[in-house]
Amino acid sequence: MASFDIQGEIHHIDEPRSYGQNGFTKRELVVKLTGEGENPSYPNYIALEFVKDKCAILDSYKKGDAVKVAFNLGGRLWSAPGKPEKCFVSLQAWRIEKLSGGSPEDIPPAWEQTSQQAPDDDIPF
Repeated sequence: MASFDIQGEIHHIDEPRSYGQNGFTKRELVVKLTGEGENPSYPNYIALEFVKDKCAILDSYKKGDAVKVAFNLGGRLWSAPGKPEKCFVSLQAWRIEKLSGGSPEDIPPAWEQTSQQAPDDDIPF
C-alpha cells in the first residue's frame, strides 16, 4: 500500500459504525483541502476512513480544526455473478495531527532565570 498525507480543515466527522458479526468498526472523516495549489473557489473534499482502534483518535477533534492526515491508499476488485468487475478505492487514515496550535494564552510562560543570588546565610548541618 502506498502512504500519503494531506492538509486541510475538518468538514465532517461521522460517528463510529460497526459492521458484521465480528464488530468491524469504521469512522469517516471528511477534510476540505487547503494549502498550496488549492483553489478556494473550487474546494476539494476528501473522505478518509479510520478503522478498528484508530476510530477513537477522532474523539479529540472537531469541525473546523486544521489538520494533517496520514493515510494509506488501497484498492480492491469485486465482481458479482453476471455483472462487470468493479474497483473500490479506500483511503485508510492512520494518523492525524492538529496544525494550528492553541492561542498564546494557552501556552504556559517560559521559566525565567533570575539573577538574584542566594543569601550568604550559613546553614548549620
